[in-house]
Amino acid sequence: MSLDIIGAGYGRTGTLSMKLALERLGFDPCYHMMEVGMPRPGCNENHLDAWHDFAVHGKRIDWRWLLKEYRACVDFPTCLYYRELMQTFPHARVILNTRDPERWFKSWSALWAAFDTVNDPARVVRNHKFFPFVVALVRDRFGASIERDSSIALFNAHIAAVKATVPADKLLVFSVDQGWGPLCAFLGVAVPDEPFPHVNEGEGMVEKLKMGFWKTA
Repeated sequence: MSLDIIGAGYGRTGTLSMKLALERLGFDPCYHMMEVGMPRPGCNENHLDAWHDFAVHGKRIDWRWLLKEYRACVDFPTCLYYRELMQTFPHARVILNTRDPERWFKSWSALWAAFDTVNDPARVVRNHKFFPFVVALVRDRFGASIERDSSIALFNAHIAAVKATVPADKLLVFSVDQGWGPLCAFLGVAVPDEPFPHVNEGEGMVEKLKMGFWKTA
């Protein structure tokens, strides 16, 4: 198996919906931040350790090893390394998820509020390396605090950089509200006879994180 699709869009741009859509189209499995913290036997063993060592300790990460069982990747953390992934998987096409910057920041800041609520070392009983990895990764890009103007500026700069870097014939700039049409045309696959998946990633975020990190079962 080899990576066919590189998702270059930031998280909170409908990337979970995109993950489900790509898997429905046969690009399964699709890597997403949830793959780092949730087990997928046979695919992501030791991934949290590898990301933690990469983000916190500056150790090299082997992209071929990391994504050897995946057909696609979207969301953080892989979207930050689309250039490295393009070099490693030169045949792969790139999809850039976009969203209105103000709506993106509202969702982004809500996510970080949820993280702050759950990131309690006294209560985290599973996947202890996840929060240090995420904090190190994001602070490297966004600074010590999540602020509107600087975050939106980075969001817009990332979109511009992707458009300037990726050859036009290998890039789809996409919003999930466009539905199946542009995505299926870009990938050369038939449009499914079902609605495009739309997932509210922010709904119940605190409780989802508690289940993932506070609960033992």
